[in-house]
Amino acid sequence: MQKTKGIERAQFLTGLAAAGLAATVLPAGRADAAQGGSGQGGAARGGSGQGTAAGGGFERARFVRGGPRHHGVVYTVGEGETPGTAFSAARMRKDVRAIQDELHADTVDVTGDGVDRLTATAAEAVEQGLRVWLQPTLGDAPERDILEHIAETGRFAERLRRHGAAVDFSVGCEFWLFVPGIVPGDTVLERIRNLLDGKVDHDAMQRRLDRFTAKAAAVGRSVYRGRLAYAASQDDRVDWRLFDIVGVNYYSYFTDRADYVRELSRYLRWGKPLAITEFGTCTYVGAPQAGGMGWDVVDHDKKPEEIKGDLVRSERTQAAYLTQLLDAFSSVDLYAAMAFEFVTADAPHRPDDPRHDLDMASYSLTKTIKDRPDDPATGWHGEPKEAFHALARRYRAARTGHERTR
Repeated sequence: MQKTKGIERAQFLTGLAAAGLAATVLPAGRADAAQGGSGQGGAARGGSGQGTAAGGGFERARFVRGGPRHHGVVYTVGEGETPGTAFSAARMRKDVRAIQDELHADTVDVTGDGVDRLTATAAEAVEQGLRVWLQPTLGDAPERDILEHIAETGRFAERLRRHGAAVDFSVGCEFWLFVPGIVPGDTVLERIRNLLDGKVDHDAMQRRLDRFTAKAAAVGRSVYRGRLAYAASQDDRVDWRLFDIVGVNYYSYFTDRADYVRELSRYLRWGKPLAITEFGTCTYVGAPQAGGMGWDVVDHDKKPEEIKGDLVRSERTQAAYLTQLLDAFSSVDLYAAMAFEFVTADAPHRPDDPRHDLDMASYSLTKTIKDRPDDPATGWHGEPKEAFHALARRYRAARTGHERTR
């Protein structure tokens, strides 16, 4: 894969060092060496602040009839639910290389919480030549903390952009789900249940959602000078005048490709680039029909958690649905399409124990294999599913075609 347009590796690392960011992308020692460089990055750090979406190395979107301009995958960062699945910088770097070299993606959606985790992952992806969609999603926290989390991440996105990186900044994802106070409920799961049970005043919810979305957009504009985005649920009502890129988490299921195209085309009426910020399905027969609720087949009250009902694991079902969507996307002018998601470490695969094979309920392209499944501190490794290989073939063909047209 070609390196990010308009930026050379040495130039990028020197610029990061001058901006005090090298430690997030370089191991100790290499960061110190970069600090001793020419020091020419200071001008970029202290520039005029008048950057535009087309400037600073941002490649202007070119819409091609015949598929997304950029093909990517969602990479979620977080603390991890157990000691064995805690965030690891070494594992992250290995995953980023696999996203580029094995999945053949040109874009990675770096999402989740923790500014340090987000920025380290984004910097690594940029250094490896990937386009970055940087999207903080701090949830179940006070509104002030969420807005500051957006601001800190956005400042880093702006530094990357000024140094020539290909980066889009999204202020968040489905605020009604993650931000307390929009929908009743103290946690994400409580808010979902209240929606499903009809315990929500939808008019009041929309007013609160609009208010927070406008606040988040204003914070994003105040720190980031490139194209601003947001990732909405496909049925959300959003004032897209606030953003430069329309982002949609897309989980529809149709038997006719034309129905996908018809539904997706309605998002183009804003006259703005359209990014499919999530698409995917879980790993069992019938999962595509469940759409964005395919994950809701786990009994969380059981210890250990277990799969409800008698699901039939099917990697083929997952792979077929993803390629079906890519076929539909090929008929729509899309800025980007990003599969959800690369790995779900806290949903391990148990081939010998279907009742506890939580990977069936994950959208992950890779399956997590724990060394000792019942030990929360044990290590694990990932193996690609059929969906990974199916996307890799399509992404490689798309990337080769784009490079031939440059």
